Amino acid sequence: MAALLSHRHRVISEGDVAFIRALIAEHPQASRRQLSQQLCTAWNWVQANGALRDMVCRGLMLKLHRAGLIELPPVRHRPPNPLAERSPPLRVGVDSQPLQVSLAELRPLELRQVRRTPDEALFNSLLEQYHYLGYTQPVGEQLKYLVLAHGRPLACLAWSSAPRHLGSRDRFIGWSIAARRQNIRLLAYNTRFLILPWVAVAHLASHLLGRLARVLSGDWERLYGHPIYFVETFVDRARFRGTCYRAANWICLGQTTGRGKDAPTWTPNRPVKEVLGYALTPDFRQRLCALG
Repeated sequence: MAALLSHRHRVISEGDVAFIRALIAEHPQASRRQLSQQLCTAWNWVQANGALRDMVCRGLMLKLHRAGLIELPPVRHRPPNPLAERSPPLRVGVDSQPLQVSLAELRPLELRQVRRTPDEALFNSLLEQYHYLGYTQPVGEQLKYLVLAHGRPLACLAWSSAPRHLGSRDRFIGWSIAARRQNIRLLAYNTRFLILPWVAVAHLASHLLGRLARVLSGDWERLYGHPIYFVETFVDRARFRGTCYRAANWICLGQTTGRGKDAPTWTPNRPVKEVLGYALTPDFRQRLCALG
């Protein structure tokens, strides 16, 4: 049957559109959200952790509606956009007395995964107050780690879904376009790394990266239903050297182009950054390049 369009790599045929029209006709009182959830269930359109791909499905239905291929019911409710209208995290005070000891004296260290826990507010507040980029709510899969010593916060590390297209990384892995589309979810991106400004502990940053490399994949699988095989980050060389990453055996994969994903020209419109990566399993290429 002829393909009409593609949405998030799912090809939509005339038969699919006919099915959606019938679904709408069978449920005349259903809202757009209810129709999207029913379509996800009918197509078994789910994430790796079993959750419905509701927002992706709603985007598809809206695209079909705007193209005149289906007729959606009127919008009943416009909830506020938490990303566009987000208030900054509430300020949370912590012990800011200078801490200058050896790593051995500081132990034991606790790496606490705080995504979807009561401690997430503290994590967000610390990034907002003390990271030079502030706090930005990630989109998609994400984990947040708060590092503590004897209950006192020392550091924050944030991880999120990796960028879909990254030339130096893609060449290093050597995967095909199809493999990248299927397996990009098996990569994670270190979006924020903050050692609180009053903490001066030699080798702490590289030690934390090594500790996280051993637990990240398991924590990701518990929350999202799939492991992580490779991690990456960007380093702004105008500000940092990336020493702690190199000390933790991360390697340089290349540089960014200095263009965003929606850049209208080939002219760089943002700082060029160094791309660093680290494999969490020896056979990462075999796993990431596999199709199935």
